[in-house]
Amino acid sequence: MHSALIIDDEPDIRELLEITLGRMQIACSSASDLRAAKALLKDQAFDICLTDMRLPDGDGIDLVAYIQRHYPALPVAVITAHGSIETAIQALKAGAFDFLTKPVDLNLLRTLVESALKVAGSQPKFADLLIGESKVVRDITVKISKLARSQAPVYISGESGVGKELVARMIHDQGPRNAQPFVPVNCGAIPHDLMESELFGHRRGSFTGATADKEGLFHAADGGTLFLDEVAELPLNMQVKLLRAIQEKKIRPVGDQRELPVNVRILSATHKNLAERVKQGAFREDLYYRINVIELHVPPLRKRREDIPALVQHILGRLSANAGLSSAALAPEALEILMRYDFPGNIRELENILERALTLCEGTVVRPEDLQLPERHADEGVPPGDGAGPDANLDDYLGDLERSRIMEALERTRWNRTAAAKLLGITFRQLRYRLKKLGLD
Repeated sequence: MHSALIIDDEPDIRELLEITLGRMQIACSSASDLRAAKALLKDQAFDICLTDMRLPDGDGIDLVAYIQRHYPALPVAVITAHGSIETAIQALKAGAFDFLTKPVDLNLLRTLVESALKVAGSQPKFADLLIGESKVVRDITVKISKLARSQAPVYISGESGVGKELVARMIHDQGPRNAQPFVPVNCGAIPHDLMESELFGHRRGSFTGATADKEGLFHAADGGTLFLDEVAELPLNMQVKLLRAIQEKKIRPVGDQRELPVNVRILSATHKNLAERVKQGAFREDLYYRINVIELHVPPLRKRREDIPALVQHILGRLSANAGLSSAALAPEALEILMRYDFPGNIRELENILERALTLCEGTVVRPEDLQLPERHADEGVPPGDGAGPDANLDDYLGDLERSRIMEALERTRWNRTAAAKLLGITFRQLRYRLKKLGLD
């Protein structure tokens, strides 16, 4: 029989929680303050802890931090007043499993407890899908195992091609929702006028072409994980609706008057600098803090070059098997070239290079001439001359390259900032921010 620790200074709330959990065959112990709760924790083991945020001798965040230090395997959920989302986010950052708002929705409570019990009954797993033995890979592996045991939203940052969706899938697969759907969504690939319908669904007749009811992606991910890739591409009007869906855990399909409850964990990612997008007014600050409760940064391949040999072996083995060939290998000279290459497209580019090389090579040994790498200097983070690539914009420029471009535009426009901003393809406000950041203001 499972056991729960309930901490709340209101007897009615404790009784309600005890009755609800008791009907789930969970034995309950209760405390009215932190001191009594810590005494109970020392005396017996629990499978889940539910605590109010406001207690006579402290707050729920203090207890979350205490449990993280002394009982890290125990999932703890906090109960906070309605509208105190900022407080709940602080608790999630401190290590809370999840949160509920008052008045407590008993259906949400039961769902939360069931998920927490799955976490309590599992052993931490270590990911084996991140290839390599570098410290970077080991650190990410450990973080994934920890994040999988939480329900907190995770923002995965990193350049294009580093494997952000793979990391999101690993967090899902190692967590209590792994038996439910993992639904990836490329926010940049959905037309803006269809985005609300795609995410939340619609009712028949709600707009031209809506000939039948349609369930949205939130509903498809119900009970599981919704991965919002390229979240920076969301238009501002959809950011407001997404924020409400995340905070209220409810959605309203287009053309429907009702709000429907949903139970999804939100993971998000983008290759853009989301904090900078907030400063530019292109991304809502409240949504940013809601999805970025915990950030997991995936570094580029050029920052973990020691993993390239293992990645090459793994990718060539998979490509060979898919093509029905005997296992291919890389000539030492070819591997040396790859070890010096900067990989602006990261692991995705490495896969493309090896797939092309395997097609062109004679036999099963990939030689330097089979790689056909583009003209780039080794050990440089950008190609010579331009450095931005054909599809990049000013947001992707770094350091001296960004400074050089802005100075060139200012000189060409005789230091007219409005004209320089237009030349660079950005707004005057964006240029002013960049000038200040670079110390050119």
